[in-house]
Amino acid sequence: MPPSTECPPFRLGESRFDQGSFNGRLRHFLDVIDPRTLFVSQKRLNECMKLLDQFKNGTLPPGVTNVQLWEAQKIKQAIIHPDTGEKIPMPFRMSGFVPFGTPVVVGLLLPNQTFASTIFWQWLNQSHNACVNYCNRNATKPTPMSTFFQGYLGAVSSAVTIAVGLNLLIKRAEHFSPATRILVQRFIPFPAVASANVCNVLLMRHTELSEGISVLDDKGSVVGTSKLAARHALMETSLTRVVLPMPVLLLPPLIMAMLERLPLLQKHPRLGLPVHSVVCLCAFGLALPVAISLFPQNSQIHVSQLEPEIAAATECKILTYNKGL
Repeated sequence: MPPSTECPPFRLGESRFDQGSFNGRLRHFLDVIDPRTLFVSQKRLNECMKLLDQFKNGTLPPGVTNVQLWEAQKIKQAIIHPDTGEKIPMPFRMSGFVPFGTPVVVGLLLPNQTFASTIFWQWLNQSHNACVNYCNRNATKPTPMSTFFQGYLGAVSSAVTIAVGLNLLIKRAEHFSPATRILVQRFIPFPAVASANVCNVLLMRHTELSEGISVLDDKGSVVGTSKLAARHALMETSLTRVVLPMPVLLLPPLIMAMLERLPLLQKHPRLGLPVHSVVCLCAFGLALPVAISLFPQNSQIHVSQLEPEIAAATECKILTYNKGL
């Protein structure tokens, strides 16, 4: 995993790239979602964590370069949850979101779906999303499993209800030609998935709104627990979850509608599925880093936007919080 040629001095817990700009966050999250980190061995992970501990304790062996330190931090951040310190299961890491999520996206966008297949693919998609949300949540406060299931059931119910409801409306729309009906049906997954994604985030993480999340000063020390910071975190995450499925679920139907007119696909219709899969993979791979780069994972907030007791507890004017992904 060769790192970028740009290699500033290493800073523990910080990004190599400027998180104040979209371009810097995009480059940062391209590191975070790098699927090559899925193949890092436990031995290599332990070596990276040991190297970072040595840097933290001032016992770094001579000859260790900034390049090695940034690479070690990249691997640790891709695999280890920043709040719990535990390994995130491979399918639910951000680096596994595209490889494990693309087959689900292909299934969501298959034409001529029955009610049963619509329910199945929406259920599978929200099951994957629920696990990704839970595994990448802000975990500074414990979250009971009942909250996880509440968010999961709410997301699945909303996704299936919207998808099936829109399918029924389109099938009853007599003024649509068969070709138009098929095209419109391909766009049904987006409103269903987008609304369910927001429902999933809000239901699964609503305890953050009632209990708050930790906010930290410029030295990384916890200043207090803020409900207002939690509100900002959930708003940012919800917006990300609406933006993410836009190119993933809107571009492939448009592209496939054009590609299916080509003589090659008309002559060899069996090529439709593999071509569709490649289109979905490309759209997903491009959409994910853009969507999660809208806001930095460790967002900053001015103390004037937080509770008075938080502002009174620190001299820092800008505090940070982990919004989750």
